[in-house]
Amino acid sequence: MTNKIYISEDETPNQSKEKNEPKIAFDKNSNTTKLIEVTHPLIEVFKPEENNNNGKAILICPGGSYKILALDKEGTEPALWLNTLGYTAYVLQYRVPDNIEGAFNDVQNAFKIIKNKFNHTKVGVLGFSAGAHLCARLSTCFSKVSKTNENEIDAEQYKLDFSLLIYPAYLDLGENKSISPNLLQDKNVPPIFIFGTEDDAYFNSVLTFANYLKLLKSNFELQTLTSGGHGYGLRKGNKAAETWPSLVEKWLNSITE
Repeated sequence: MTNKIYISEDETPNQSKEKNEPKIAFDKNSNTTKLIEVTHPLIEVFKPEENNNNGKAILICPGGSYKILALDKEGTEPALWLNTLGYTAYVLQYRVPDNIEGAFNDVQNAFKIIKNKFNHTKVGVLGFSAGAHLCARLSTCFSKVSKTNENEIDAEQYKLDFSLLIYPAYLDLGENKSISPNLLQDKNVPPIFIFGTEDDAYFNSVLTFANYLKLLKSNFELQTLTSGGHGYGLRKGNKAAETWPSLVEKWLNSITE
């Protein structure tokens, strides 16, 4: 059973376009349903079976280069997998295309809504590619308030319990491919799991962020494979896609017990 919760019913910060239903396209080559425009951000709720509910929740941020959202491959499919582990999953439809700050507003507000409206014992995030960049920003910038609506939820400050970054991108946009400047140096970051492959064009993001966390003496785990590429989600037929879910499950069990 799923339901949708709109993040902002009134004015949406960092937006000039009118709110409309998302524009959807299907990519036959990748067998992926994509949202090619989102102007009315929302979270879609996926609940586990009641007898399997562990009380914890994960907000999922699909990737798509901030141009589109790979909605099924990096959103609904991971949500259904997380349900089998007992987690309530919230899939974020953040604003695209080309609205990076608006997307950051959306992930902040989505996380705050989940913390404010639902009674979960722990709440973390899971992101893929550009979505992992959003999760990294939220993990390291939790004390920074973005330009959000002035309401009760926005006034509250909440910290993640954990963060899962799968083939993250855009974490090395600093000088000489150093850490991206929009990842602030808040030292008290949550536990973070990072997964990537050496043949991924964005693999330097993985290494750069891991080195950054090491300097901060943060609690993190880095797992890599030699091959797998980018954008595989958890679909069968790709070794990386078949590997990271079991690693994540083991890590989550170790840090959330």
